[in-house]
Amino acid sequence: MKDVRIASPMFLDRRSDAVAAMSRPGDRVIAAGPGSGDQTDSLAPIHRELAETVSGVVAGGDRPFAILGDCCQAIPVMAGLERTGLHPTLVWLDSHGDFNTWGTTPSGFLGGMPLAMLTGRGDQRMMQAVELSPIDDSRVVLCDGRDLDPGERTLVEGSGIVFIDSLDDLDPGALPQGPLYVHFDSDIIDANEAPAFLYPAKGGPSAEAMRHALEQLLATGRVGAISTTVGWDVARDSDGVTRNAVDHALKGLQPG
Repeated sequence: MKDVRIASPMFLDRRSDAVAAMSRPGDRVIAAGPGSGDQTDSLAPIHRELAETVSGVVAGGDRPFAILGDCCQAIPVMAGLERTGLHPTLVWLDSHGDFNTWGTTPSGFLGGMPLAMLTGRGDQRMMQAVELSPIDDSRVVLCDGRDLDPGERTLVEGSGIVFIDSLDDLDPGALPQGPLYVHFDSDIIDANEAPAFLYPAKGGPSAEAMRHALEQLLATGRVGAISTTVGWDVARDSDGVTRNAVDHALKGLQPG
C-alpha cells in the first residue's frame, strides 16, 4: 500500500495559499469550487469531489493522504472511507476541539464545528451532502483540544468521545481496535515554532514531539487514511518557519 496525496486547495469557500504551498507535482488536486447557497451549502461540490477521490484511492488499494485547507473537509474524507466499507476510529489531533454547534459557537466559524457534525451534533447539511451518517462517539479520539470555547467544552465533556488532554498521554496501543483515520490539524504545534498560524493556541507540542507521535501512530500498521489541515498566512511566513515546522512534523507520516 502506498500513500496517494490529495490536495484540496480551498479554505472553506476561498482559495488556500497554504495548501498551494504544500502541494507537490503529482498530487491529485480537487478542482471543484464553491456552489450556490449559504456558506455551508456552497461547500457541497468541493466535498463531493473530495469524497469521491478518497474512495477511489482506497478502492485502488492505496492510502489517501489528504492536504486540506480546513477541518470541515475531514467530513468528506470520512465519507469516502465509509463508501469503501472502511469504518475507522477517527484520531483527531488539534489544538481546538472543533466541537461547536450553532448553539455554542461564539464566532460562527464553520471550521470550529466539523467534529461535532461528524458525531451527529449540530447542523448536518455537510454530512448529508456527502451521504455520511453520524459516527458513534466511541469511534472518536480528540487529542490536545487545549483551546475549547465554554459551551464547546460542555459538549465534549458530556459526550462519549475519548478526550486526551495532552499529546504526551496519547498511547497508540490503547486506541480502539481496527483501522484508524488520523486527522492532524497543524496548528496543534506550539505557535512559538510556527508563528504564522491563522488560529494559534498557546502552548502545545513541539514539531519534533508531533513527528514522534505521528510515527508511533503509523507504526501500529492500522492507519488507513491521513489528513492534515494546513492553515497559516503565507504572507506572514516569508521566512518559511511555519511551513518548515509543519513539514518536520509530517515526516513522521512518511508520505509517498
